[in-house]
Amino acid sequence: MGLFNGEKYMLDRNLKKYASDTQWAYMKAANECGSHRAAAKKLGVARQTIDEAIKRLRANAAKRGYSPENEMYHECPEGYSVKGTSTLYDDEGNVKIQWVKTNADQERREELIREALEALASDIPRAKPTKAKGSFNSDLMACYPIGDHHFGMLAWGEEAGADYDLEIGEDLLIKAMDHLVSVSPKCKEAVIIGLGDLMHYDSFAAVTPTSKNILDSDTRFPNLVRTTMRAIRYLIDKALIHHENVRVIIEIGNHDLASSVFLSTALENIYEKDKRVTVDTSPKQFHFFKFGKCLVGTHHGHSVKLQDLPLLMATDLPKEWGETEYRYWWTGHVHHDQVKDYTGCRVESFRILPPTDAYAENKGYRSGRDMKSIILHKDYGEVARHLVNPDMLK
Repeated sequence: MGLFNGEKYMLDRNLKKYASDTQWAYMKAANECGSHRAAAKKLGVARQTIDEAIKRLRANAAKRGYSPENEMYHECPEGYSVKGTSTLYDDEGNVKIQWVKTNADQERREELIREALEALASDIPRAKPTKAKGSFNSDLMACYPIGDHHFGMLAWGEEAGADYDLEIGEDLLIKAMDHLVSVSPKCKEAVIIGLGDLMHYDSFAAVTPTSKNILDSDTRFPNLVRTTMRAIRYLIDKALIHHENVRVIIEIGNHDLASSVFLSTALENIYEKDKRVTVDTSPKQFHFFKFGKCLVGTHHGHSVKLQDLPLLMATDLPKEWGETEYRYWWTGHVHHDQVKDYTGCRVESFRILPPTDAYAENKGYRSGRDMKSIILHKDYGEVARHLVNPDMLK
């Protein structure tokens, strides 16, 4: 037993998650010694030091929604704090219903953002310049579009048809890239395109950024950032073995509005010393590249109707439109293959490697799973494509 403000209390181990190491040490000492005064004498500190430390601990717990002495047991999400509570009691004074009002905890949110930035930069040294080896076909470009990969999504096989988590997602993407690079010709030019939604969520809260729909998530945000960064770096390094120059485009998706921008900028800094790697860091949601008579536009596919994309390309790049003969739009978002020829341009969306999550499964969405590499000829447009599906990677 211990004493706090003159009242007896048992050591509440639920408080540990809200305590610093020092606060918890004081809390345990007070419990073991029977009073704050005895704990202070044992630890060689002032009693007021222990009083204030435990007071701050309880205040922090209450701020997060946990204060048993005030009948508060509903913890609010990380990054939020309790704004107020409303409690309904029965005639005997027992709690019937309690409403907890929360708002964003700015101080904690800033701390979480700092953690995310540290995760983004940790253990990521600058890539050393590399030299291309062997001969390369300068008439061809190898393109590796990545459909919505949703790193951080959680799917349970019994519910969604197949298991999926962060580890499975990384393994799938790496093995798919290994296969596609091995079957593609040694083109001088290559481009890796993340078609958006590489990451399933955009912050410590596993929700969609705009609609705030709750998502099935597998991991903490810093781990999601580290894994996504590691996987994309693997893809780039793999392409550099097989191709002389590698361009990288990371489209902004509706699930990773901010994270996709961080990812592009981080990659540009990582490969700043390697002139063989070019990272497109434009914050626009439409990107283009030209190869001979080929003009390719990329977009996640969530903000513009597909039939409007050809006119958008002609409006944004009138000179390049006039100089090219083979024009393509590549998009993601819908998670299935669809191809349509419009006047002067072909628009295509791509399948994805991950399975559906519970939400998509319950909505009746069904589609095959694969990833492709597309080979462009500078004079003849698309001349080949290769496909890999998860069954081939087992």
